[in-house]
Amino acid sequence: MSLLEKMLALTEEEQETLQYRQVMQARYTSKQSFIIEANKFLAPGSEIMVRKHTRFIDFPKHRHDYIELNYVYNGSLKQKIGEQDIHLKKGELVVLNQHIEHQIDACDTEDIVINFIIQPSFFNFIFSFLNVEGPLYSFLIDSVHGGNGFGQFLYFKCAEEESIQMLLQKMVEEIMNPDAFSQATTKLHVGMLIIELTKKADTLEGNYEGTLQNQWLREALSYIHEQYKQATLTELSARLNQPHYLLSKLIKKRTGKTFKAILQEKRLDIAREMLVQSDLPVSVIAEEVGYDNFSYFYQIFKKKFEQTPLAYRKRQAPQE
Repeated sequence: MSLLEKMLALTEEEQETLQYRQVMQARYTSKQSFIIEANKFLAPGSEIMVRKHTRFIDFPKHRHDYIELNYVYNGSLKQKIGEQDIHLKKGELVVLNQHIEHQIDACDTEDIVINFIIQPSFFNFIFSFLNVEGPLYSFLIDSVHGGNGFGQFLYFKCAEEESIQMLLQKMVEEIMNPDAFSQATTKLHVGMLIIELTKKADTLEGNYEGTLQNQWLREALSYIHEQYKQATLTELSARLNQPHYLLSKLIKKRTGKTFKAILQEKRLDIAREMLVQSDLPVSVIAEEVGYDNFSYFYQIFKKKFEQTPLAYRKRQAPQE
């Protein structure tokens, strides 16, 4: 059976759609407003999922609490993003941030669309090595760290770009034939896809004027990523030869977060990975990510993840 034949098979969601002839909103959100929630699809601790879009029914206006990428594997996809009608053809893709609303026309049997569900936190590590200014970089910076809540999307007419299509093909094969390494493989492929899309910016339809292209911000995020254990605003200001109060104001204005908040997010994300991937004592992990005060680490971890470090480790153990 070919990959396309597998993709044409009905999913449980599509069978439900054909039976009830409506979108079952409770499947996608627990909120009154139609905001699709990542936790309805992602396993605890996961940052990425790739799935097939449900066919045969109009999907009403909605937005997500994650960054979404729609890729047309076969056929086409018609949708209205914000106030703009977009008709994606086979091989094209669109990236939407978590603030943009869109509605999707019903797909026919032959229209196979792949949805990438990506937590904004996934892109933090990419910022440390994506050193080229461009619309995708600015879009991701705004989506992950932007405080303005402004809806944006990017439309890539990349059907003829072999390097991009090969990566997307591999990811589709991964979701149809998963194994124990699929999650890690998908993360690597998505990172490579972001790089390829950055290199192929000429396939971008229209233009995105990012507001966070300042070199200081990029270097600040790279510094936090690489030096999270001992990073300080004072050392950053010395590296950039700029007053710390000026950098503090810049970071807050353009990300909506303080230097301390961004650093804390990075440290806790690393701690979460270490809890799942190692048997190190929690106190050692706290020190490894930069916290000498274990009680403080315990407190902020529990506040962010709504459970203690040990409870988080035990909950993840069965999935591992």
